[in-house]
Amino acid sequence: MSSTQSASSAVRTQGRVRLRRFAALALPATLAGGALVILTAQGVLAAQFSISGMPFTVTADQLTGTGLEQYGAIDNVADGSPNLADTNGQELVFVSAIKQAQLTNLCQSVSIGFANLVIRAGAGSTPVQASDLVVDSDSLTGDANFTNLSVDQDASTLDEIPGVAGPLGTFGQQADTVTIKNLRQDNWATTASSFTLPGLSIGFSDNGC
Repeated sequence: MSSTQSASSAVRTQGRVRLRRFAALALPATLAGGALVILTAQGVLAAQFSISGMPFTVTADQLTGTGLEQYGAIDNVADGSPNLADTNGQELVFVSAIKQAQLTNLCQSVSIGFANLVIRAGAGSTPVQASDLVVDSDSLTGDANFTNLSVDQDASTLDEIPGVAGPLGTFGQQADTVTIKNLRQDNWATTASSFTLPGLSIGFSDNGC
C-alpha cells in the first residue's frame, strides 16, 4: 500500500472513530431527551442545569399554544467549560414558556463541526405535543398571533404557567394563546414536563434545519 493510500485510510478510520465516539455520547442523551426539543425557565424546570454552550436551531411549520410567558434571563455553562469564553460562560436569552403546545413538522439541529445532528418529528397528521414547554432563545422569527396579550408586565408576576416566572423588576409579557407560523428559533436550552414526538427520526446530515 502506498503512503498516500495509508494516509487516506487513516483519515477515514479516524473520522469513523470520532463519529462513533460522538454517537455513543450524544444519542443516548438525545433519545432520553428526545422528549426535550425546545426550552428553559429560571424557576421550575429551567436553570436547573448548565447549558453546553452549543446553540441549536428549531423550526416548525406552525406552533400553537395556550398559556404563554416571555421574559429575559441569563444561561450559564458548566464550570470549566471552554464554550462562551468571550462572555465569561454566560448567554443572554429570552425565555418563552408555554403551558400546552403543539408543533407541526418539527426540526431541531445542532452543528457538531463535521456534521449536523438532526431531530425530526410531527411531519404527519399528528403534531408534536408538549406540556410546560420552556425555550431559551436569542433569536425567533415567524408570523405570530396572540390573544389577550399583556406587554411590559413585571416578569415576577407572570402567572400563565404556575411556578414559572421571571426576575422581579424586569420586562415580561404573557398571553392566553399564541400561534406562530413558519417558526424559526436559535436556542440554547429546552425543557418540558412532557414531550410526545410522533414519527421521531434522529440522524446525521450535512445540512441542518
